[in-house]
Amino acid sequence: MSKEEQLLECWRELPPEAQDQVLHLAQSLKPEPEFVPQTPLGKKLWEIRQRIVASGVPLLNEEELERELAERRGGWREED
Repeated sequence: MSKEEQLLECWRELPPEAQDQVLHLAQSLKPEPEFVPQTPLGKKLWEIRQRIVASGVPLLNEEELERELAERRGGWREED
């Protein structure tokens, strides 16, 4: 049995409060992100991005972002 399978087996046997503690511990062990925002606005935007990533909503790629901006601006889009 792999470590991942062992961990999942133990996880399923834990009460919800203990699962929360394990999750908090695991999150605290993750390495810090390489990017560290320096300004208050940068920090706020980084927090928003982190919440979106944690929610599972996929981030837009450059093409998808351009398409959404064009739709919001009434259909105008700069061509390549």
